[in-house]
Amino acid sequence: MTIWHGKQVFLTGHTGFKGSWLALWLAELGARVTGFALPPPTTPSLFAEARVAEVLHHIEGDIRDAAVLTAAMRAARPDVVIHMAAQPLVRQSYVEPVETYATNVMGTVHLLEAVRQTGGVRAVICVTSDKCYENREWIWPYRETDTMGGHDPYSSSKGCAELVIAAYRRSYFDPANVSAHGVSLASVRAGNVIGGGDWAADRLIPDIIRSMQAGKQPEIRSPDAIRPWQHVLDALGGYMQLTEAMLAGETALADSWNFGPSDEDTRPVRAIVDHLTALWGGSGGWLAPLRAQPHEAITLKLDCAKARLKLGWRPGIPLDTALASISEWHKAHDAGADARTITLEHIHRYGRAPAERGLGTRVTT
Repeated sequence: MTIWHGKQVFLTGHTGFKGSWLALWLAELGARVTGFALPPPTTPSLFAEARVAEVLHHIEGDIRDAAVLTAAMRAARPDVVIHMAAQPLVRQSYVEPVETYATNVMGTVHLLEAVRQTGGVRAVICVTSDKCYENREWIWPYRETDTMGGHDPYSSSKGCAELVIAAYRRSYFDPANVSAHGVSLASVRAGNVIGGGDWAADRLIPDIIRSMQAGKQPEIRSPDAIRPWQHVLDALGGYMQLTEAMLAGETALADSWNFGPSDEDTRPVRAIVDHLTALWGGSGGWLAPLRAQPHEAITLKLDCAKARLKLGWRPGIPLDTALASISEWHKAHDAGADARTITLEHIHRYGRAPAERGLGTRVTT
């Protein structure tokens, strides 16, 4: 039995790629999950393929509707709130900036107001992005104390969300006064999260896999862009470990956190393309886009020393292993294997060696 057994968890964004992985994991640990989200953003989707709706209480709702969100949270009476709902794509934010800010900024405000109006919440995790930092295109990794910013609407919206979270923490959920208000509020910033079951458009790994499935060379926009790549289970494991620590009374941890890969797994896009196509058995190579592309940051790295020193957290899946697991996941799914069975096997496999990941026994199954 784990600390999650019997806990009421309110999870926004559970129909997305990361949200579906987390919903399945929490259900395996015995949590009672209420999911609140829009319909799955893609077809196919991990949510549908793995029948995630069967393991939780599924509510179709929009975080831009404050009244509906608050009513759903109050009905769920959660111990833990994990906020993952977002407009998650840089390129889409150029096309739909108003929707991006409404979802990522005001949606976060609505979520935190709902927490204020719901008694019994003990821990809140708000998921933002590594792109929340003012990117200066330098070689040094960004720390939690660096300036928020963002060139494009998506990155800017995530920096804004972090400012909202910090203001609510100071104004309503002061870590030094948890005995009065009862809530520990943290924000988490992961790297470029990858894993099986992601079918998003304009995202590198899904684009590569779709191309290989079609027998074509992928179109790669920024082959020299450097990103902090990490398997979805490493990111989610960090979120869960932080939540468990706050539930256990470590209220000083209610703060902002980076959960990224090791330095050697912060690599250029071209290395990911070459490795994944080789794993798939393709001929390699890629195509440059014919049209001009909107601005995206070239270099982005995360400093995760805080998580290592204060939580004892470390990434446990090297990038080469992560890419192999993605190839394995999609090849199995293409061959007719059940998506939930594949996903749970990967979760169970991850949970068998917690000491090696620095995760203790907190998130094992």
